[in-house]
Amino acid sequence: MPRWAWGPYGENKRKIFELVPPGGYWRDIAPNIAKEYMKSCWDMEGGRTGILRRMSLDEPSLTVLTSPSQKQTERCHPLEARPFTVRENARCQTFPDEWQFCGNVQSQYKQVGNAVPVNLAYDIAVEIYKSLEGLK
Repeated sequence: MPRWAWGPYGENKRKIFELVPPGGYWRDIAPNIAKEYMKSCWDMEGGRTGILRRMSLDEPSLTVLTSPSQKQTERCHPLEARPFTVRENARCQTFPDEWQFCGNVQSQYKQVGNAVPVNLAYDIAVEIYKSLEGLK
């Protein structure tokens, strides 16, 4: 079983996430269940689309964050009621599977969440190189 910085979801949270379809969030479950889970967040302004957010298999990833299971910015696995592992987040950031992260699990989540996606960094570097070559 993979290790998470904060452990897998507790039984109650796991059961609620099982109600959320892939690509869905709190508005996709019964209002009484969502309201009980969200507590004071229920009355907040804005869309609160990060709460009880389950990722989709058919859409691009949301921003990879430094913490896998904060209530306002949850990112649940699309097929299993659990947070993403460090390695799964690293894949979203296009890190090669052989890339090693250092420190404890919480530190590894922060390293991945704070990183610029590898492929984006590469594409930017290529464009900068082309621009500098054009100055010669």
